[in-house]
Amino acid sequence: MNKATLALKIAEHLDIPKKNAEDMIAAFQDIVISALKRDEEVTIAGFGTFSSRVRAARKGVNPRKPTEIIDVPAVKVPKFKAGKRLKDELKTSTPQV
Repeated sequence: MNKATLALKIAEHLDIPKKNAEDMIAAFQDIVISALKRDEEVTIAGFGTFSSRVRAARKGVNPRKPTEIIDVPAVKVPKFKAGKRLKDELKTSTPQV
């Protein structure tokens, strides 16, 4: 499911215009991104927790020149931890092959 489809589903579920649903998604994204930049967590009970962490600097190998060692700098990355309800709902669903 992509962003447009999600907006359509929200609009149908809440019986609101699709434009309002798109605005809600954009606002959600902006709020979560701003919080993560400030090293805050965003927790949605039952769904999950968005957080950020720092991936430490390390040595790596240049894929174009396998003999060349490069320094990979530390970087802040997003992290998502699924909540209990989300995990339970997925456990009880039938897997599609």
